[in-house]
Amino acid sequence: MTYPWSWYSDPEVLRAEEERVFARSWQYVGHAGQLARAGDYFTTTVGRTPLVVTRAEDGELRALVNVCRHRGSVIAESEGNRHTLQCPYHAWTYGLDGSLRAAPRADFDLAEVSLLPARLEAWGPFLFANADAGAARLRTVLGDVPSQLRDGGVDVEAIGFHHRSEWTVEANWKIVCENFLECYHCPVAHKGFSALVDVSPDAYRLEAAGLVSSQYGPLRDDGRAAYDASGEVRRGQFHFVFPNTAINVFPGRPNLSIGSFSPDGPARTRRLLDYFFAPDADARWVEELLAFDDEVGREDTALVERVQRGVAAGAVESGRLLEPSEQLVAHFQSLVRDALSRGV
Repeated sequence: MTYPWSWYSDPEVLRAEEERVFARSWQYVGHAGQLARAGDYFTTTVGRTPLVVTRAEDGELRALVNVCRHRGSVIAESEGNRHTLQCPYHAWTYGLDGSLRAAPRADFDLAEVSLLPARLEAWGPFLFANADAGAARLRTVLGDVPSQLRDGGVDVEAIGFHHRSEWTVEANWKIVCENFLECYHCPVAHKGFSALVDVSPDAYRLEAAGLVSSQYGPLRDDGRAAYDASGEVRRGQFHFVFPNTAINVFPGRPNLSIGSFSPDGPARTRRLLDYFFAPDADARWVEELLAFDDEVGREDTALVERVQRGVAAGAVESGRLLEPSEQLVAHFQSLVRDALSRGV
């Protein structure tokens, strides 16, 4: 059985998830290209915690809690390049290393106060943040994802950032994640994807280990696609790092997209995907692959928004999962249950 469908719309459940799941886990927040120069910064959130990610004058990358230590205002917005971060409320000014540089009329030693740090670790160009100081290292959480990508024809150090896509989905974050974690729906809902990738139970492989869930889809022998799928990447790989990071690789030439599923209220999810390609990738090929990916994404959005309307109606208490087709959904739900049961 699934967990109660009320969990997809209950604000109190979301509040518990923010405290017990998102505040204690590694989440993708951006890429190193956003912090190429000293003074670069960008803002993001991890659960309810606002962060500012910086490259200070010493060259170090840092994640800092983006909350002024004076009266609690959020300090930085968006992204940019500057030497300091100044709170718009009372002009307390911080260095990009978090140190307090100026506070009008201050009657204390400025060295006593600084922005709170958060964990920041990199895998290749990909940056992950974690508000939990005691969390395991990122490399432990990622498991064999890096080696699977490398063996599958994608060197994360050799691909370059192409663009970012952001949008919202009118569905609970868990519904959107669960849809990503199964291809049981693919023959019905993704005709184009299923014409390219062999999604039959005997060919489409599912694996779960720790906080990682992975799907591997080989090219069909007689596969058809809206883009040229020939190249060194011979199978699709779709990895999920709990609680909300997705990593996608399509067959063809080296490509990867990585991003997050972030709750924006009980019934809305913010989606973000950063796309990376080989530096010499043909522009027409990239355009065709992106159109194919967009088609699959739009199909998924329609699906999960229908699910949200159904589960939020309250007419049915819960559902049931099929093994082995939905084993990764079951794994995800067990991780959510375990996190919520641990308490604050």
